[in-house]
Amino acid sequence: MTDNPILPIKIDATSNGEYAPLPVGRHIRAAQSEAAVDLTANARHTGQNRRVFLGTLAGAATSLLALNRAFAARGETAGFYQVPPDAGLDQQVAQAALGGDEFIFDVQCHMVDPDGPWRRNAGRGFIGALRSFPQGSCGEADAADCYSADMFIKEVFMDSDTDLAVMSFVPSPPETNPLSLQEAARAARLVEQLDGGRRLLLHAMVMPNLPNLQRQLDRMAQAVADYDIAAWKVYTQWGPNGVGWWLDDPDVGIPFIEQARRLGVRTIAIHKGLSFGGQQAQFASCVDVGRAAKLFPDVNFLIYHSGFEARRREGPYDAANAAAGVDSLVKSLHDNGIAPNSNVYAELGSTWRILMRDPSMGAHVLGKLFTHVGQQNVLWGTDSIWYGSPQDQITAFRAFRIAEPVQERYGYPAMTPALRRAVFGLNGARVYGLDPAAVRRKASFDPVGRAKAAYANAPTPSFTTYGPQTIQEFRDLEALHGGWPG
Repeated sequence: MTDNPILPIKIDATSNGEYAPLPVGRHIRAAQSEAAVDLTANARHTGQNRRVFLGTLAGAATSLLALNRAFAARGETAGFYQVPPDAGLDQQVAQAALGGDEFIFDVQCHMVDPDGPWRRNAGRGFIGALRSFPQGSCGEADAADCYSADMFIKEVFMDSDTDLAVMSFVPSPPETNPLSLQEAARAARLVEQLDGGRRLLLHAMVMPNLPNLQRQLDRMAQAVADYDIAAWKVYTQWGPNGVGWWLDDPDVGIPFIEQARRLGVRTIAIHKGLSFGGQQAQFASCVDVGRAAKLFPDVNFLIYHSGFEARRREGPYDAANAAAGVDSLVKSLHDNGIAPNSNVYAELGSTWRILMRDPSMGAHVLGKLFTHVGQQNVLWGTDSIWYGSPQDQITAFRAFRIAEPVQERYGYPAMTPALRRAVFGLNGARVYGLDPAAVRRKASFDPVGRAKAAYANAPTPSFTTYGPQTIQEFRDLEALHGGWPG
């Protein structure tokens, strides 16, 4: 657990279970302490209760201003949060700086099925791990209920500006996976009850390197027959014996992609980067991405986490040091002649949340993705519900800027409103064949939209992060999963 103060912008050690928690530095801890004091003072100045003030954009601005001061004191100037000095005291100024009406499509979300078969097959230890996480203290008698569909709806749709989301999966066979397609589909029905409107799209988990490839291919066909599958989700680093696979492996990857094409679902989300223990890290590299994209130009390859590694320092693109990380993605595209804005997409789940603590690295990671993957091919994702409500990630992204000297030196684009709109949702909508305007029209009148409008009058955000926050919590979860992530 952490003793960090409750702040509207959450920068802490929390992991999504796929990488070891990253302790915050002394400068961030100092900024958080300073922000906590400022929040109390600014709430008093504006005549608001502190808890209420935490939920305002002025509260978020107060936190970002404290972080800016800490980063500037360390000479971190490549990236920064553009927040007017008086935004912490003036709600209108804060709204102008941090508010937005973008269409927000979160292409990577997760939840847990509290009553799924995994409870019988994975053992009681996993429940103990869920209980040990911060969200396990949400007040429910059963810790798994803290990660349920109802909790997901509150955190993602009620407590954030998210309009649409994709429900994804962790790497585990159906009998031990904490989320089944049945429960994911039920969650989708909970939030799209009128006129066929869609708020929650579904992935189908595929593990093509499990024994009996044909059985896995048949499962893909069954998933398409039974559910409205929007894309496939795979983990190339995972293997039943700790050995992963490549997308262009003639015995595993190519048969899987060919089956996806036959079934008419030609979007594949691939976990790359954020390498996890018990598996060979080489398969977390993006070296195979460009090769597969070249072989299958009619398939969309969504690179989850953009190849980012939590403990690898990212700077300007370096082809000579591109065995892992975002540079491995860039190099793979270059080596195989995949131009920007082609059929490879970079997704920001967990990646952006980690970068929020390091704006200089954030400037280079985002700059490289925009330049080499393409401004039309960077996708918004947050890995929620593992981190709680994604609103702080949304707010921070709205404020983030790449410094002009860095843009000029490396050819990075400016973080314009148009670019942010593209990342937040327009790019993802194009991949999934959606009309953002139509989605929003239906969403505003569906049950969730009506409930959200009423909830906005008296919101109760938790400001809680979910997931392991200490090395011991992470090791406990890793042991319970047999080295599997999530």
